[in-house]
Amino acid sequence: MLDEHYQHKWDAIGGDTGTRARGRRNYLRRTGGATYRIVRYADDFVVLVNGEQHHAEHARIEVAQILAPMGLQLSEPKTCVLHMDEGFDFLGWRIQRRTKAGTTRKVIYTYPSKKSLASIVGKVRYITRRSGSPYMSLEHLLKHLNTVVRGWCRYFRHGVSAATYRYLYSYLWKSVIRWLRVRHRGLGWRKIKRRYLTGYPAHRPEENGTALYNPQDIVIERYRYRGYAIPTPWTVPAALLEAGTSA
Repeated sequence: MLDEHYQHKWDAIGGDTGTRARGRRNYLRRTGGATYRIVRYADDFVVLVNGEQHHAEHARIEVAQILAPMGLQLSEPKTCVLHMDEGFDFLGWRIQRRTKAGTTRKVIYTYPSKKSLASIVGKVRYITRRSGSPYMSLEHLLKHLNTVVRGWCRYFRHGVSAATYRYLYSYLWKSVIRWLRVRHRGLGWRKIKRRYLTGYPAHRPEENGTALYNPQDIVIERYRYRGYAIPTPWTVPAALLEAGTSA
């Protein structure tokens, strides 16, 4: 219902394409109106408003009124009205408009949020803990650690994540080395390095062909446009939904 409400608003001013539709939207904004788009995943959503603050405040009231008949209500701790320059967290991302380096132009940046980074760092800290570790070998440790980190990094590969990946690899390397030094207290650093680290330039911890995953190896694909080209269960016709269900 919420998706349909904002889709009808958008369709009423011309939809996605065409110069006439863009002209209608521009005219609406110039005359004191606003345009709205909703982005939703399950019960998390954000309503994007191109207008003034009072338009965004009204949208908040409007959303609450639409949800009420369904027995739903907005979560007060998670619901707020923010300017795009302030930024907001959504589905693990930090989305914020900032000045592009070397220019005066402002653009939208998407990068891993501090909460998301803290989450993966916490998992790495737990896996490489110095006491009570269940891993009998470096190979066993790396296989589990790589699986956890690789999945997290692939999720954020479409954002401004290079700096985060550099930090994460540095934290990974230090954590694994610390685990090795505790695990092999009788070995000096030179022996640990010769036995468990690959040669220059990587110097990655490795055992039996399993090396520490480096997030910096992942290819970042910025601004991959999905748009509305791929239909979702909330926008395709009901007949198509029924056909998909019966199949």
